[in-house]
Amino acid sequence: MSRQVASRQTTPVEVDDGSAPILHVDMDAFFASVELLDHPELVHLPVAVAHEGPRSVVSAANYPARKYGVRSALPLGVARARCPGLVVLPPRRQLYRRFNAIVMGIFTDVTPAVEPLSIDEAFLDVSGARRLFGSPGRIAQSLRERIVAETGLTCSVGVAATKFVAKVASTQAKPDGLLIVPAGRTLEFLHPLPVSALWGVGQATASALAKLGLETIGDVADVPERVLARAVGPAASRQLLALSHGVDPRRVALVSEPREEKSLSQETTFEQDVSDAVQVERHLRLLARAVARRARAAGVTAATISVKLRRSDFHTLSRARTLSAPTDVGETVANMAVQLYRESGLSGIPLRLVGVRMEHVRAASAQASMEVLWDDEEKWREADRALDALDGRFGAATVKPASALRTPRTSSFAGPRTAGEGTAAG
Repeated sequence: MSRQVASRQTTPVEVDDGSAPILHVDMDAFFASVELLDHPELVHLPVAVAHEGPRSVVSAANYPARKYGVRSALPLGVARARCPGLVVLPPRRQLYRRFNAIVMGIFTDVTPAVEPLSIDEAFLDVSGARRLFGSPGRIAQSLRERIVAETGLTCSVGVAATKFVAKVASTQAKPDGLLIVPAGRTLEFLHPLPVSALWGVGQATASALAKLGLETIGDVADVPERVLARAVGPAASRQLLALSHGVDPRRVALVSEPREEKSLSQETTFEQDVSDAVQVERHLRLLARAVARRARAAGVTAATISVKLRRSDFHTLSRARTLSAPTDVGETVANMAVQLYRESGLSGIPLRLVGVRMEHVRAASAQASMEVLWDDEEKWREADRALDALDGRFGAATVKPASALRTPRTSSFAGPRTAGEGTAAG
């Protein structure tokens, strides 16, 4: 099925029997690779993409940097300690979005069944494209060649009968590889891999499995469900057993289909820990308005608002509440975010990161039938429309409402849209 060099596996296009119509395409070191298009002299040097600052973290690292243990989400200071010769380039988000649009356009030229997972990866179902473009393996190779030709970037592609196996295959093929796993050879491919390759297995679950002597996916597949359930719980045991046998019934969602549990979020890491509640609330309001602006731009609303609060010791607390009706109004989101912070018990406690999330989003048009003759948000909705127009003309954050620059005198928000407590996690 494959030839293996170190931990990387690839297959020739000919290894394909048509039983594997699902592709997982993952761009290689996407942010770093885009930056290196403008800096070809740095291609063979260790490069990371990150903002400069004492609290900065690595957004992306190229493969030479990864040999030193430099990875995304690693504090920049730690990255430089591991790799003294690290070249750091500032991120350019708009540029990444431009390349993402090109790549996604290449995908949709082949099939409408494209499910983006993030800015640099997507699932494709090419079942309906075989008559025009050939076998899944040949389609995958054609996509790789076209992406290189049109962007100068490389990608790795996993081809399999299910989404889970396709994603694992693309990981095994990195960088710049193609790995095809025919349906009949799924278990042969999966079972030698470590348990960490299973979705949902982090350090805690891996440790629990190790106590049972389970080190590979094949080990998990051979364990009775009742034994596995005692270690990881009944729900997780059922999922792990299904995946260990290559079972994954999820289909690829079309671009036009909304994905369940979709959310929008924005967060910021402070240069220095912030304990002053006024400053924390100001940042929460700015983040809330930024998230609401993204929701309006995407034509969606959300009924659940949550905040993420990370202390200086890295302990993270989340609080969420569900409104009585979905919203995309910045003031409503901001007031709820501030209320959740005030109720968290962390007022005055040094924080290193805060974030705001709008959860369970849906198309704004779905709210039309719920509208009444009056709208208590209308004045804020008009203000948002005016701010959106200014942002579109002069750039985001050109004008901010006064409430985003100072904390209101009122001690709590008693808005009519609050329905009750949703979830709270410590």
